[in-house]
Amino acid sequence: MGSAESGNRSMVVAAILAAGKGTRMYADMPKVLYPLAGKSLLARVLDTVQKAGINRSLVIVGYRGEEVRQAFATYPNVEFVEQTPQLGTGHAMQQLLPVLADYQGDVVVLAGDAPLFTPDTINNLIQVHQERQVSATILTALMPDPTGYGRVFCTPDLQVETIIEHKDCSPAQKLNNRVSTGAYCFRWPDLAQVLPKLDNHNAQQEYYLTAVFAMMHSVIAHDLVDWRESMGINDRYQLSQAYEFLQQQVRYRWMKAGVTMVLPETITIEETVQLMPNVTIEPHTHLRGHTTIEAGCVIGPNSLIENSTIGQDCVVQYAVVRDSTIGSGCQVGPFTHIRQQTIIGNNCRLGNFVELKKTSMGNFTNAAHLSYLGDSTIGTKVNIGAGTITANFDGFNKYPTIIGDRSKTGANSVLCAPVTIGINCNIAAGSVITENVPDHTLAIARSRQVNKENYYDENGRKRTAGDSAKLP
Repeated sequence: MGSAESGNRSMVVAAILAAGKGTRMYADMPKVLYPLAGKSLLARVLDTVQKAGINRSLVIVGYRGEEVRQAFATYPNVEFVEQTPQLGTGHAMQQLLPVLADYQGDVVVLAGDAPLFTPDTINNLIQVHQERQVSATILTALMPDPTGYGRVFCTPDLQVETIIEHKDCSPAQKLNNRVSTGAYCFRWPDLAQVLPKLDNHNAQQEYYLTAVFAMMHSVIAHDLVDWRESMGINDRYQLSQAYEFLQQQVRYRWMKAGVTMVLPETITIEETVQLMPNVTIEPHTHLRGHTTIEAGCVIGPNSLIENSTIGQDCVVQYAVVRDSTIGSGCQVGPFTHIRQQTIIGNNCRLGNFVELKKTSMGNFTNAAHLSYLGDSTIGTKVNIGAGTITANFDGFNKYPTIIGDRSKTGANSVLCAPVTIGINCNIAAGSVITENVPDHTLAIARSRQVNKENYYDENGRKRTAGDSAKLP
C-alpha cells in the first residue's frame, strides 16, 4: 500500500523518539543527527513519514535537543516536544499527553535511530491496524537470529498473547523468532488512558512503553516483509550494516534499470543519484549527492563523482569530480581533479594530474597532463601543454584567465592572472605570461639560455678561483 492510498484512512500522527544520547556512537552530536548515506538518521525517518502521507510529526527531543530543532527548523509539518529528563520510552510518550489532549486518531511510534523502514511498510502497518480496529499493533520481524531480542508470542491470527525478554525465555521459547521492531501503531485514546499508569519499578528505573500492551485489550502483531528494515543504529558497526542494506537496494534497482556494475559490492551510490541505461560503473566508484550520469558512460574504476552531471558517452577513470558539469564524449583521467563550478564542453580530454576549479572549457579542448587551471575561461579547440598553470591567486584575491579559441600553451607555461590570451595564439614552452597576448600571436617570455663550459671539475665540484682561467 503506497502513500497515494493514505487519503482513505483515519487520521494519523507520527511520534518519533529522538531524545537519546547515543553513547556507543562516540560522536559529539545527538545520535539522530548522525549521517547515513547522505542524510541524518532522523531525516530518513521524517522523509519516510512524509512519503507515507502522514502530515504531522511530533519529534520528542532531549539530549542536545536544540541542535535537533535547528537541524530540522525548515522541515514541514514537524513539531518538537521536550523530554527532560529522559526516563525511558514510556516517559517520552507521556510528554504527548498535553499535546494530543483532544486528539482521537491513531499514532505511529517510530524510533529516530531506526531509519530503514519504507513508506509502504508504514502504510501497511496503519492499514492493518485500522482494518482490525485494535488498540495497538506491534510491527514485528521474523529474524533469522533473534538472540538478544524480546520474543512476541501470538495466536494464529497474530493476536499478541505475551512478550518475553530473551533472557527470560525457556529453550523452547527461544525457538520463536518473532521479535518487536520498536515501531507501533496505537489508537491514541486507548494509549492515553494507560500511559499515566506506567511505573518505573525496574532495574533502570525507567518508564517502558512496552509495558502498556499488558494493559490493553486488543493488541496484534504485523510482520515485516523484510526483517532488515528493522535494523536500528546503536553503534558504528550497525551503521555500516544499515549502509550496506541501503546500498544493496540502490544497486539492485539501477542494475534492473539497465546499468552495468562490475563488482557491485565495491560501488556506492547515494539515493539522490540519477543514472541512465547503458551506463557502466567500474569497481571502487562512488556516486554522491545530486549527480546525473547520462547514457553510454563508463565511470571508474576508482572514481568519486559528487553533485555533478556527466554527459553521454564519457569515460571517467581514477578521477574526482565535484560540483561540476562535463559535456558529452569527454575523456577524464586517470588522476584528474575537477571541482567547484567547472563546466566542460563536449569532446574534451582531461588527463593525468590535471586539476580544474571554477573553469569553463569549450568543445574539443584538451589538457592532457600536469596542469592547474583555476578561475579560467577557455575557448574551443585549445590545447593546454603539459605543466601549464594559471597563477590566479596573489595572496589576497583570485583573478581570471581567458584563453581564446584554437590557442596553445607550451609545456611549463605560467599564465599570471589577470591575463587574456587571444584567438589562435601560441605560448612558447617555459614562458611566464604577465601581459595580454593579442590574437594570432606567438608569445615568448623566458630568458636566453647561457652555457658556462668547464664550470665543474671532473668530480662535479664548482671550480675554484684558481681555476678561473679555465672558465669561458
